[in-house]
Amino acid sequence: MIQTRQTIDDKSCQPGSESSFSPPSSINPFTPLCKTNHMGLSKEQLLARLKELEIDFSQYDHPVVLTVEAQAKYVGHLGGGLSKNLFLKDKKSRFYIVSTLADTKVDLKVLSVRLGLGKGGLRMAPEEALGEILQVPLGSVTPLSLVNESARNVSLLLDHRFKSQKFCFFHPLSNDMSISLTTNGLDKFLKSIERDPSYVDLEANPSVGKDQPPDLASLVPSSSVVLPDPPETAASSKVPTENKVSVSNKSTKSAASTSKPSVSATKSQDKPANITDVGKLVDDLLESTSSLLLKEITEKNFKEHGEGLGEELSKKIKSQLAAELHNTVMIFKNTAYTEGFHAGMHCHPKHSY
Repeated sequence: MIQTRQTIDDKSCQPGSESSFSPPSSINPFTPLCKTNHMGLSKEQLLARLKELEIDFSQYDHPVVLTVEAQAKYVGHLGGGLSKNLFLKDKKSRFYIVSTLADTKVDLKVLSVRLGLGKGGLRMAPEEALGEILQVPLGSVTPLSLVNESARNVSLLLDHRFKSQKFCFFHPLSNDMSISLTTNGLDKFLKSIERDPSYVDLEANPSVGKDQPPDLASLVPSSSVVLPDPPETAASSKVPTENKVSVSNKSTKSAASTSKPSVSATKSQDKPANITDVGKLVDDLLESTSSLLLKEITEKNFKEHGEGLGEELSKKIKSQLAAELHNTVMIFKNTAYTEGFHAGMHCHPKHSY
């Protein structure tokens, strides 16, 4: 069995030195998941499990990537197939992972009909579901996430074109690494968690009618998934108490469900800005620009710069706002990337999405 680890830096985009993968000795890859907080396996635990199962794989460290195109920059030159993974939800809160080669074209309307859900029966799953069910951060959807107990009711549809590849690349629960697996290796892993691999021609568009039932109906999950409430709901339930308003149990629930905006405003005071609110971010940036612009448009500057005032203002705005804009946008990027994942790491009262 050959397992290789390669580190790929952001500058060269080339594999680094090769070495054997040895999982930390403290990791037991078959430790049951905690049923109280539903914490998922780590990347290291998953790799240890693959080794325990004697599944051949090679691993490649690289910077965090959010798209297949970005991933291709680091492993695309190694041959094999890049995988594109969609996390979907139907109207009855049943969830699906659709894993395909990067160039496979999937029509969600056609797929929905083939599953017996009717047109428009599928949509992208919300970020809350990504963190709570698959237990992975944004950009890390992978068939391997079915190892987590929280994903036991998620259906998996695999592209039959995977079988034409020598090996394929998947993220091992984290998008700062890619691992190569053969379909035999992937199948062995899925069977170890009591999953029967289902390879499907995802570009097909068979007729569905009275005498031709949906060909993929058997892949629809048998039950929906119930998710914990997001943190805002738990916090909002405290609002009536803090305001010392006497209400019944029924009205308390109503207040909790309608007071989210005010809770969000309260929570934003704990941060430099309400950094996940795009509208607020844009307003703040425009306000900063406007304030600086108005400050510089004075009679003195008109006389001093004349027709060159516009160019002078442009230089000052770039000079004074560059650092602020850079920091704000970077904070927004990092927060948007991680908040949906980390918010799902604690158990809360459940509700159905």
